[in-house]
Amino acid sequence: MPHRFSRRRLLASGAAAGSLTLAARGAASSAAAPLLPTVRFGEHRVTRLIVGSNPFYGFSHSVPVLDQIMVEWNTPERVCQTLHACEQNGINTYQGNARERSVSDLARFRAAGGQLQVISLAAGDVVSQVVGQVKPIGIAHHGENTDRLFREGKFQEVHDFTRRVRQAGVMVGVSTHQPENIARIEEFGWDVDFYMGCVYNRTRTPDQLQALLGDVPEPPSEVYLRGDPARMYAVMRQTSKVCLAFKVLAAGRLASSFRAVEQALRVAFQSIKPSDCVIVGMFPRFKDEVAENAGHVRRILAAAS
Repeated sequence: MPHRFSRRRLLASGAAAGSLTLAARGAASSAAAPLLPTVRFGEHRVTRLIVGSNPFYGFSHSVPVLDQIMVEWNTPERVCQTLHACEQNGINTYQGNARERSVSDLARFRAAGGQLQVISLAAGDVVSQVVGQVKPIGIAHHGENTDRLFREGKFQEVHDFTRRVRQAGVMVGVSTHQPENIARIEEFGWDVDFYMGCVYNRTRTPDQLQALLGDVPEPPSEVYLRGDPARMYAVMRQTSKVCLAFKVLAAGRLASSFRAVEQALRVAFQSIKPSDCVIVGMFPRFKDEVAENAGHVRRILAAAS
């Protein structure tokens, strides 16, 4: 975001564009696109493009002002509009979370006829609550919590969580930002069905960054290294389990243009297994990101088939 834009100016500049985007999407809502290509996910089929929830709730992984802009724009009504737009564009799965607002928005969406399947992120002793309220097809242990617990040698807490998910009767997953955590779980032989892998290792500690870079960025900066995706993709290809790659656009850092997004998505699909998927957050305030992302994926997968 260029420094010359104040928050007030950015809010004003996006208001008209956001209204037009929503209006255009509503006008086209009667003509749903065919379902995007799918993969097997237990007893389910999920589209290879999954919509993520981070932009809905202000997790931009960029700067605080963008977090606030996302939160202010993404009212419950607009979150539901975006989820309906995902269905209209051939996406059938939503990666949500267990927070109260997310659960409430999902209930609103379903009450309006929304049919997206849900894969939920959670941590702690909330599995039964998530299953009862969200009715997900899968639950993954939250990535930042995974990384922290593994770093502290408390990986048994993650294992116990996966056992509770298995007992709940839904697909069992673990999310992480660190490829070595997936490798360790594979070595342990845990009973899990899928992994969510951030292709950028954004949970390195300050000490790790100091050792790697010789310096530490000012908070709340996150470090996105160009070599990270190849390391995560390599681990994803080595496991037979379904992997859901996220932050393939480096939290918007690779979304500077239509072609840049297309290229980043192409690299992601070329780097994962045919049984894997990509999760992308959608923030259709300034343009119809839902239609654009779905169109990119449809073309990329058609060309590869």
